Amino acid sequence: MPELILASRSAARNALLAATALRFSASPAQIDERALEAEVLGKSGTRQMVAEALAIAKARAGAAAHPGAVVIGADQVLALYGTLLHKPVTSENARRQLDQLAGRTHQLHAGVALVKDGTVLWSAVETATLTMRGFSPAERDAVLAAEGEGIFDCVGAYRLEGPSVHLFERIEGDYFTILGLPLLPLLAALRQHAPEVLGGFT
Repeated sequence: MPELILASRSAARNALLAATALRFSASPAQIDERALEAEVLGKSGTRQMVAEALAIAKARAGAAAHPGAVVIGADQVLALYGTLLHKPVTSENARRQLDQLAGRTHQLHAGVALVKDGTVLWSAVETATLTMRGFSPAERDAVLAAEGEGIFDCVGAYRLEGPSVHLFERIEGDYFTILGLPLLPLLAALRQHAPEVLGGFT
């Protein structure tokens, strides 16, 4: 059976895929995300196109390192009224991002792609819309303290599957998409394009 690779170090994506009972290996792919983002936007690309391009680039990089494997690439873009937010790099950055999101609605665009030996078998983008409630600095800081350093791996400085859920008022869209891996479209694509990696789950 050909190898299935998830080209991501995201704990959430790894947990989601592991829950399907598929046999896979995680092998994070390194790309220059900001350079690719700038390239897509510089060509008047949309935020959704950025997410898809990042997913494809990661899958391609993973496929180059694992000949013959079916590689899943995934990435997520957070858009707040046209502005893109990224993973926070400091605690102050995390506080600032949450303050930007407080009381406002934003979109998460999750891109996902399948690549084998340099050929893109499939790619897609799913979008979820999330609204944070208004919250106080004390509430914000309590959530960040509960989240710990793991928040630095999260776009927008929150984890809906963690203590950050206290900051939300409403979500519209698929939960898997919010966590960064549109699982149902991915499984459908695997059944269509790479059923050999599914074992007994075809």
